[in-house]
Amino acid sequence: MKNTIRQVFHSPKFVVGFCIFAAILLTMLIYPLINPGDPLEMIGLGTFAEPGTYISLYDSVTTDTRTFKIADADDNRINSILDSEDRVNMVNWFTVNDIDVSELDISDTDTLLSMWEEYYDSSIKPAGMTKAMRNYYKRLDSNIAKVMNADILTVSEEDEDTGETEEITTIEKTDYVNVDDVANVVTLPLGTDNFGRDTLKELVSACGTSIKIGLIAGSVATLIGLLLGLLGGYIGGFVDDIVMFFTNVFTVIPSFVLLILISYSINQDQRGANTVALVIGLTSWVWTTRAVRSQVMSLRNRDHVNLSRLSGHSLMRIILTDILPYIASYVVMAFILQVSSGILAEAQLSLLGLGPRTTEVPTLGLMMNWAMLYNAHLNGSWWAYFPVILLIAFISFSLNLMNTGMDQVFNPTLRD
Repeated sequence: MKNTIRQVFHSPKFVVGFCIFAAILLTMLIYPLINPGDPLEMIGLGTFAEPGTYISLYDSVTTDTRTFKIADADDNRINSILDSEDRVNMVNWFTVNDIDVSELDISDTDTLLSMWEEYYDSSIKPAGMTKAMRNYYKRLDSNIAKVMNADILTVSEEDEDTGETEEITTIEKTDYVNVDDVANVVTLPLGTDNFGRDTLKELVSACGTSIKIGLIAGSVATLIGLLLGLLGGYIGGFVDDIVMFFTNVFTVIPSFVLLILISYSINQDQRGANTVALVIGLTSWVWTTRAVRSQVMSLRNRDHVNLSRLSGHSLMRIILTDILPYIASYVVMAFILQVSSGILAEAQLSLLGLGPRTTEVPTLGLMMNWAMLYNAHLNGSWWAYFPVILLIAFISFSLNLMNTGMDQVFNPTLRD
C-alpha cells in the first residue's frame, strides 16, 4: 500500500492536480473562520456592488480628521468622475456646436475643462441631439462644477424641537480620515451579487456544497456501477444478461435528459442538495458498470481466481480478495471522474433552474443561475459569474489531472 501511494505521488500530473484541489479545500475550510456568518445574508441594499473596500460615510464624518495638502488631489477627483467616454462626449458637444477642437488633446484635462467652462451652455439645444443626451450633459456639468467649485461641504441635521436645520460640521477638501479609525469598514474582494450578498463568502460556501454534491453523486454512481459490474462480470449468464439489459436501456436514454426529467418531477421545495446529488448518482452509473464488468471478465478466469474457486471459497470472498484488489485503482479513478461529473451536472441543472432550492445553501450552479437571470454578463458585473466559472474549471481540471496521473501509474501501456 505504501509503495502504491509513493508511486502515485511520484506522478507530476497527480501532484499538481492534488495540490490545486487541496488548496481549494483548505480555502473552503479556513475562509469561514476568517469571515464567519451566513453566506446568504444580504448586506447590500443595492445590486452588484463593485469589488473594493467600503467605509461608512456616516462614521467617517464623525471621525477625527487630519489635514493633508496633496498636489494631485484635485486631478484625482476630476479623473474619478471624468472617464474616457465622458471626454469623447465633451468633444462631440464642441463639434456639434461648431467649436474648433482641432488642436485639443483629449488627455489634457485642464484645457478640456477650461473649454467646457467657457463654451458649455445648458440652454443650447443642438440639432439632432436627444433629450436624454442633453440631460446627460447637464449631469456631467453639474458633477464637474461640484468638484471644481465646492471647497467646503456642510453637514446639517434637523433640530427636533424647532424643526430648523442646523449645521453640525464642515468638511474641507483637505480633510482626511484614517480608515483604521472609522468604526465600520467592509472589504469585499469580489463585491456583492444581485441580492447584495458578499460574493466571495457565497462562493466559498457554494464551492463546499458543490463538492459535497459531487462526492455524494460520485459515491452513489461508483457503488452502483461497482456492484453491478462485479456481479455481471463474474457470475455471467442470466445475471449478466439482466445487468446488461438495464445498462443498455440507460445507455440509450441520454443520462442528462433523464436527469432533467427526474429533477423536474421533484417539487422544488423537496430538491435539497442531498436529493439532487442522489438523483445525479442514480443516473450516472452506466459507464462505470460497463468498465468494471469488462475488467472483471478479464480476471475471472485467471489462475488465482480458479484456485480460489476450486478451494471452495465463497463468492463474496473471491470477489473481495481475488478480484476487487486488482481493479481497486480503476475504481478510484472512476470515482474521481464521477465526482467531477457530479459537480458539472449540478451546475448544468441549476442553470436550467432545476438545481437545489435557493433558500438553504448556495451552489456554484445556483450562483451562475442568479447571475444569468439578473444579466450580470450584460451590465459588466464580471465578479458575479467569472470567479464561479474559474472555480468550476479549476475543480474539474484538478480532478481530471489527478485521474490522468493515476492512469499513467497503473496503466502499463501509458508508462514512460
